[in-house]
Amino acid sequence: MLRERQVDAADELLQRATPSALLTLHGVIRSLNAAMATALGKPWEQCVGHGFVDLLSEDQRIPAESLLAHGATTNRLAMHVLEFPGTSTASVVCLVEARPVTDPSSGERLVWLHSLDARHDLGGLLIPFQLAAKDAGLGLWMCSPDEHQVESLGGAPALAALFPQASVPLSEMIRRVHPDDRRNVQRLVRSSAAQSPWIRSRFLTEHDGWRVLAGQTRRIQLGYGGPERVFAVMRDDTQSETHRQQMLAEVSAERERADGITAFSSALFTAATEQELQQVVLARLAAAVGGLGALFAVVDDGRLRVSSDAGIPTWVADALHGLSLDEDRPLPCVIRTGQARFFPNHEELVRRWLHDDGLPLPHPVPGTALSITPLSPAGDRPLGAWVVTYESEHPPSSEKRAFMTALAELAGQALKRIRLQQAHVELSTAIQQSMLPTLPEHLPGLEIAARYQPSRDGLDIGGDWYDAFSLPDGAVALEIGDAQGHDADAAAFMGQVRSSMRAIAADEPDPGTVLTRTNELLVAMDAPRFASCTMLHLDPHDGQVIGTSAGHVPLLQARDDGSHTIRPLPAGPVLGIVPGTEYPEETFTLEEGTALVMVTDGVVEGPALPLDAGLERAGALAGRALQDGLGVEATADRVLDAVAETDHLDDVAVLVIRRA
Repeated sequence: MLRERQVDAADELLQRATPSALLTLHGVIRSLNAAMATALGKPWEQCVGHGFVDLLSEDQRIPAESLLAHGATTNRLAMHVLEFPGTSTASVVCLVEARPVTDPSSGERLVWLHSLDARHDLGGLLIPFQLAAKDAGLGLWMCSPDEHQVESLGGAPALAALFPQASVPLSEMIRRVHPDDRRNVQRLVRSSAAQSPWIRSRFLTEHDGWRVLAGQTRRIQLGYGGPERVFAVMRDDTQSETHRQQMLAEVSAERERADGITAFSSALFTAATEQELQQVVLARLAAAVGGLGALFAVVDDGRLRVSSDAGIPTWVADALHGLSLDEDRPLPCVIRTGQARFFPNHEELVRRWLHDDGLPLPHPVPGTALSITPLSPAGDRPLGAWVVTYESEHPPSSEKRAFMTALAELAGQALKRIRLQQAHVELSTAIQQSMLPTLPEHLPGLEIAARYQPSRDGLDIGGDWYDAFSLPDGAVALEIGDAQGHDADAAAFMGQVRSSMRAIAADEPDPGTVLTRTNELLVAMDAPRFASCTMLHLDPHDGQVIGTSAGHVPLLQARDDGSHTIRPLPAGPVLGIVPGTEYPEETFTLEEGTALVMVTDGVVEGPALPLDAGLERAGALAGRALQDGLGVEATADRVLDAVAETDHLDDVAVLVIRRA
């Protein structure tokens, strides 16, 4: 279950490059970022205070209302593909997530609406258009004039099968158009308008002679900041015989199954986390198998962790979440045995699945059926299952069941791969944590907290470290650093550097001397790696701090009035490279109630965040934490929570010291 987040400040959830907004439970926009205003096609001030749904086109209001209802009433994932007006000639299609958040200052519950990163699965954004085209009896094509290619995206089977291949050169399509109609078709494809008028043309098919087709184009941007494409819908204005339509439908259905399993398996293969796997399943599954809604259940410590798309009622997911795998109910039974089940109607579902008399259930919906497919076959370790609901009470065909089984087993393989990688992460974390020191329990006059988070690469052991220990002269030594590399050798080198600095500091506690001697030692050893480091000598009695740096990121100083300062220390090169280096020192005073925040570069720098902006943000977070009366432990947590915004894959460390 996703935990409901608390909003420290609206900006925390709105500082995104992609569209994001905070809404009341009634769907009124409380605040939004510039990207969301751009997507809605209106100035910021014309959005705040207005209903989010009212700013969308009519055909988008029902799915938007369903998304907001799920986001306001459940703590589990709720998402939907929505089409925004945009400000250019193209509308913007985004995969949008809604989840509840709480404003701690007022206790008000809000809905956080934001666009998810769908770059790994742009095809998932097209599903609503494919379904709409199919329901309307239209064919859907994507035109890429720059690439001189036309790609079939499905829709009505008869129209989708006009081309035996899913992708054809634009010249081939134009060649089949009647010479008198070619100019109109070229104008249709090359139109720069957001939406063209319907244009009819005569088209020569391979087997059925001339047919009269009507086409219309639209320009659509796939994801905020994503690629812009020209989409064409076509309808067949030629009367045709019933048996020919059936034959074309069979050809299209066969190709659709093949294309569907290819696209689905590709998206499953690229999923790197369980959340991304869940996103792929819930975005694609129901559409791929002709269902109304989908539910995804995975086994976690012997119990079911359940999520669903907007097509599944909330009470169903609530009733199943947390069920024991040993329960004598259809979903756990299917997972245990590896045997799929089909329920022909809603009444049997309630009778066989949700037979708890104390459970309040709504009135069953007549005609609703569902299938349950396990993620692992009989005899394998139970992993989970997915559930698909249908309008019809008839069981799926044997071909569709085989299709479902193949997709489910692919999802199970992806889940195994993701969990194996997670096991490597946990092992790497355990190794790294075993090499990090235990902070002193009692440092008179000081409060201290440290945090470490492993690399998000999944397999790497990091080289970041921190340390704090008492010195013979009564002061406290504080250090933080980053050893080059992300493997077991990097962790070993990190431990070597840290232990060397401790040993040297016991005799010569001045930070500059410690770094100079450590550098000499590493150079003499001809160490194959280097390390950056910041070291402080802090006297807890008068707050005097002596500090120096070896190529490390600046120090942060935060105060209980909410202010902060970025304090670069005198520095030399990283340790282990340049012989004969001396490291200069600076002396300053740490006032009472003031904290020093020491971080590694992964906290404040990454592809999505330059160093200066990252330092400002980390300092501001620490300052606000002290202003809110939080201790060093909570302050360290707040600084670490901001790491995800840097999009950095490195491991990270944070050390916070406050003079009481």
